[in-house]
Amino acid sequence: MSNTRRAFLLGTGALAGAYVTRKYYTTPDPSGPLLGTVSGDPLILNDASELSPTRVAKHLTLTERFNAPQISTLRAELADAKRSGRPVIASAARHSMGGQSMAVAGTTLTMADEWVELDKTAMTYRCGAGTRWSTVIAMLDAEGYSPAVMQSNNDFSVAATFAVNAHGWPTPYSGMGATVLSLRMMLADGTLVTCSREENADIFFAAMGGYGLLGVITDLTVKMVANTRLKPTFEKMDAAQFGTRFVQAVKGASGVQMAYGRLDVSKDRFFEQAVMITYRPTQDQSDLPAARGSGFMSKAARSIFRGQLGSDSAKHRRWWLEAGLGPWIGGAETTRNTLLNEPVITLDDRDDTRTDILHEYFIAPEKFAGWVSACRDIIPSSYQDLLNITLRYVAQDGESWLSYAPADRIACVMLFSQEKTHRAEEDMRRMTQELIDRTLDLGGSYYLPYRLHARPDQMIRAYPGLRPFVAKKRAMDPTNLFRHAMWDTYMVRA
Repeated sequence: MSNTRRAFLLGTGALAGAYVTRKYYTTPDPSGPLLGTVSGDPLILNDASELSPTRVAKHLTLTERFNAPQISTLRAELADAKRSGRPVIASAARHSMGGQSMAVAGTTLTMADEWVELDKTAMTYRCGAGTRWSTVIAMLDAEGYSPAVMQSNNDFSVAATFAVNAHGWPTPYSGMGATVLSLRMMLADGTLVTCSREENADIFFAAMGGYGLLGVITDLTVKMVANTRLKPTFEKMDAAQFGTRFVQAVKGASGVQMAYGRLDVSKDRFFEQAVMITYRPTQDQSDLPAARGSGFMSKAARSIFRGQLGSDSAKHRRWWLEAGLGPWIGGAETTRNTLLNEPVITLDDRDDTRTDILHEYFIAPEKFAGWVSACRDIIPSSYQDLLNITLRYVAQDGESWLSYAPADRIACVMLFSQEKTHRAEEDMRRMTQELIDRTLDLGGSYYLPYRLHARPDQMIRAYPGLRPFVAKKRAMDPTNLFRHAMWDTYMVRA
């Protein structure tokens, strides 16, 4: 069983009417031009939002392993940027959505130094900052191992995952930073330092989810675990029950290794029902098959998934297939690595007039029902079309200075299809601020790599460590060499 099952469950729905709804819903707003227009200028970069065109002064792609010559080259580039007053930021896939991975009128580094070394005795792997998760999976899978934590797609780099402290659906972990043992980082003054929980711990914890504002990571040492054959279990329930039930399953004695949930997103039954999918090891762990990539069904699922746009009937049918038929069509055994080995491009919208925008909120399990109620109040009345929500478990993170999980949380990842117009952008901003307010009122938080629509007071309230983090950054980087749009929008005045 490949991740065909995973993509099919994400994309299942009706193809009927997909063309009609797509033609209608991709009509741009006649009141103004499309936002984020594509440019052929190599010095205008964008990110996954397709709404953040940014002119940079230099764009350097670094492909070589950081040995002595490459370290000297990076040190010289930072020194030159500092003399010229250019900001610098390191990036990889630029999957953020608010300009967090680009330096306006500065130097943007694309890290593409891909290499992996395993230490089977220590159960760790060391890799270059730009190593993509697909490469990590391929290397580890061949030896019977798997990443302990990565986000749910394999396109992104290991250092970037640490820089945003992304989490995934392996359990029972917090963010990926919890599995990093050490790293090397070049600071603004050109010093190359090693950071871990024992050495330069303050830098290590500030850089974990620090969005590249403290320096350029060159390599990391990360925990790995055994690859395993897993069997899924499906459980349907009222959405209000999901939070506590999910944590009971993940933290119970049943050996759950991976888990996620979904909610019904059709407008007439909005967030009424949930389905929980948990994966446990099978008794037979011999002769594990190699991790597979996207198959035919994974690619076909894109059209099915996109058929939901503007169509409640398509969303109804998708939910029936996912929550009703899912246990019958998706209950086969698979491996941990196969589940992780899926590129984000599989369900890409390929529509120049629309874009996919992610939101993510973190809520205490016992407050989940209240959060569902808040979403019912806010989202259906907006202009936005919610195509999917995935629910994951995130354990307490007491390490990162910008922790989004001060206690165990349900991570709620939402994918909206947004028109690339001013009216849609302003409606998204309004809706986002309302959702953040209600989430904060419930003691929750929101994730920072997405659109910069939160108010400054919301960011300060969601992240009590923001001001100490900013003070640390200023002490380490007094000339403000490392900066990006999120710094300029919120942190420079914090």
